[in-house]
Amino acid sequence: MVLYEEADVAGSAVNAAFNRRIAAELQGMQEQGVYKTLLHIMGMQGAVVELEEFGETVNLCSNNYVGLCDVPEVVEGVREGAARYGAGTASVRFICGTWDIHRELEDRIADFLETEAAITYTSCWNANEGLFAPLLTDEDALISDALNHASIIDGIRLCKAERHIYKHMDMDALEDALKRTQDKRTRLVMTDGVFSMEGEIAPLPAIRELCDRYDAVLTVDDSHATGVLGDTGRGTPEHFGMHGEVDIITSTLGKALGGMAGGFTASSRPVVDYLVQRSRTQLFTNAMPPHSACGALAAIDYLEAHPERVQKLRANTDYFRRNLVDLGFEPIEGDTPIVPVIIGETAAAMKLSRELLDEGVFVIGFGFPVVPRGEARIRCQVSAAHEIEHLDRALAALDVVGRRLGVI
Repeated sequence: MVLYEEADVAGSAVNAAFNRRIAAELQGMQEQGVYKTLLHIMGMQGAVVELEEFGETVNLCSNNYVGLCDVPEVVEGVREGAARYGAGTASVRFICGTWDIHRELEDRIADFLETEAAITYTSCWNANEGLFAPLLTDEDALISDALNHASIIDGIRLCKAERHIYKHMDMDALEDALKRTQDKRTRLVMTDGVFSMEGEIAPLPAIRELCDRYDAVLTVDDSHATGVLGDTGRGTPEHFGMHGEVDIITSTLGKALGGMAGGFTASSRPVVDYLVQRSRTQLFTNAMPPHSACGALAAIDYLEAHPERVQKLRANTDYFRRNLVDLGFEPIEGDTPIVPVIIGETAAAMKLSRELLDEGVFVIGFGFPVVPRGEARIRCQVSAAHEIEHLDRALAALDVVGRRLGVI
């Protein structure tokens, strides 16, 4: 299949040679089996979704971990917010873009995570991009896990601090970086709480001990743990019994907390106030839509009132992992609802994903550059919204397709 005919490329208003090069690279992606096709959900996010291209599918690729995207109370929160506050802010916060609901949500986030204060952004990507540059200069050092999220990597690129990348979850490598930067004014250690492509939980107690020993600031992106880990969904600090022991937390409202547009940074009052003054991704872009803030507030309230959602997520994850192993798959070990199965080459992972769609299971293949070459995978994501019948349907499809393709 030819993606773009030569006549279409040559007739484009864009520079023809440039457009021809891009079209050729896209054609190459398709020939290699790594071209991504967007699929269209016809309705709400949930355990089962209707795809325009494939019909009804069991949804194993959503970050809707505790199933709040279609909870009536959360949906009603968005609806009421739109009726009260309108469509959006139309400006940046310090000019005319802050509403009382932003303040209420930020106070609620700080209370939920047991920090002094919080500030919201339009996404956690913006929170991470706007975090390091205001707080650190070339007098400081930023020390980051090698597998941290792309938003952290981009945020680091915008910062003038000396950069050190330590081997993934290797505490000896982290300590070595801390030793080599003792002449710096501030050392900031940055880690994902849960690594999104592996489902691994960062060893926070060990990192905290090293940060204390070398007087460093511990910062955690908890996007895949907020609402997920701990008895009540308060993330990796609660999981490890480390309430109040993380200096800075960034996270999202776009995953477990209702899937809203929005992210945040939670920390001490001075840190949050400094970000209000200097964080460029907060100063130069609109505040999150007020109706999303209303929905996120409703999601946090609902989760606090229904901690059994977190327990059901844990039970579903255990059930899915055990049965996946029984079928002969070898998922990366872990305790999170992110269940990756390494396939090898990108084209093979994407082929497995496409054939699972034909069997009524929505799960996406990931390859380079999202993950290292040769470590392409499908990433199954379990939700509290799933019932056992949903998981059994998915497992049956994985069995059929896995055997057909020689994966198991």
